[in-house]
Formats: sequence, structure tokens, C-alpha cells
Amino acid sequence: MEPAWRRLPFETVTKHGTFAGRLWKEFQGQGALLMIGTFANAQEEGSMAIFTTREAAEAFAEGDPFVLNGVVRRWSVREWNEAIASS
Repeated sequence: MEPAWRRLPFETVTKHGTFAGRLWKEFQGQGALLMIGTFANAQEEGSMAIFTTREAAEAFAEGDPFVLNGVVRRWSVREWNEAIASS
């Protein structure tokens, strides 16, 4: 299946990216977003973000313009066990 973003006009993707960047900065400024990025093959593998809490991750996804406008069709939050923490 062709990824949803490929069917959108470039202007639509650009517009959502602008709003997504603001959301990233907001959550980063709150200390809730530690890192975010795409996998090497973003069209097939998507992206990943690391948050300080599950609640922050869910709030981010629920307000993400790519999610709200159907560019990202599904998302999930997975818990993990940190093996090495930065000091």
C-alpha cells in the first residue's frame, strides 16, 4: 500500500510539518520530549520519539497534525527499560 503522505500535495505536508515543529518545541521545552526522528526508510518504517512519560507521548500523538490529518494512520506507545541513563 502506498503511504498516505505520498498522496498529499507538497503544500499539505509542508503545512503540517510547520505545526509539528511547533509541537516538538513545546514538548521539548517542557522537558517531556527527549528525542524524535525518522528511521532511515521513513516512508516504510516511520519514526520514533522518546518521551519522559507515557502520558506525554499520548498527548503528543493526539495533538500531532500528521495524526489529526490522516498522514499518520496509526501510532503506538511502547514502554521500555532503560539500561544506561545519562547523568
